[in-house]
Amino acid sequence: MENALVSAYLLNGDGSGREIGWTEIGAWSSEQELLWMHLDFTKEQTQEWLHHNSQLAPIVAEVLSAEDTRPRCFSHDNGLLVILRGVNMNPGADPDDMVSIRIWLEPGRIISIRHRRVMAIDDLRKKLDKNKGPESPGDFLVQLCERLSLRIGDTLESIEDSVDLLEEEALGKGSTEQRTRLHQLRRQIIRLRRYLAPQREVMNRLQLEKTGIFSEVDRLHLREIADHITRYVEDLDSVKDRATVCQEDLESRMSAQMNKTLYVLSIITAIFLPLGLITGLLGINVGGIPGSENPLAFVFVCLMLGVIVFVQVLIFKKIRWV
Repeated sequence: MENALVSAYLLNGDGSGREIGWTEIGAWSSEQELLWMHLDFTKEQTQEWLHHNSQLAPIVAEVLSAEDTRPRCFSHDNGLLVILRGVNMNPGADPDDMVSIRIWLEPGRIISIRHRRVMAIDDLRKKLDKNKGPESPGDFLVQLCERLSLRIGDTLESIEDSVDLLEEEALGKGSTEQRTRLHQLRRQIIRLRRYLAPQREVMNRLQLEKTGIFSEVDRLHLREIADHITRYVEDLDSVKDRATVCQEDLESRMSAQMNKTLYVLSIITAIFLPLGLITGLLGINVGGIPGSENPLAFVFVCLMLGVIVFVQVLIFKKIRWV
């Protein structure tokens, strides 16, 4: 069971806490200090504990152990279940590959479950070491949402900077590399918005939940976080539109460059087509070729070809091909 437990704390209600293990968890009761357990979803022991030892309602345990989840929240009895997403800040990971964090809040106990490491949880653990951690279940969720929101904002700023840079580069000569980078950015934006949009709804709903988990101060903080998430979604929509316009402009420029190149090649082909026909006829290995015995025949042929090219250019200019 030790592998399933990432960390556990008894919170003193003043921002501090002490770390404990399964032995203290087994002896804990709801009349004691606030218990926070952080479990690893990937361990089989977590599933076993949730369904057999957690004393949670079956529906709550089932949602907490679901394989795939989207941001949501609902109240059950005297507790609150919240599923949130945060940007993946783990080394070598893509930020848009958002990590899931599942939280069950009830008076006296907090259960959080991760699938992959969540940096926001690490922040809360560090704050506990500095006596600035959560003081209640509602405060825990507020501080967690604030840390998740902060990292989402940082990621969004990075995306905006990338789009600004690509817009400046697109003003110059377009390239396939720029188009590929824009495509990757658009895909990243879409994946971020996929989870931020429902997370915005979760934050708005949390303010209205009729539960004793939150104080009025907690609800005010949640309202501010909801406003931030709403702004992030709107900014994502704006950045997505900018990336789309930039990509369309870049593709238009590249298409124009390609058409110009093909146009020049077509003109060259049109000029050399009759020249190739004439030189091909003169080059056949049969008798009767005019001027074959004249030492100046080659010069005359070159002059004739030059005159043909000159006439072609005049004709192309008259019909406005060049």
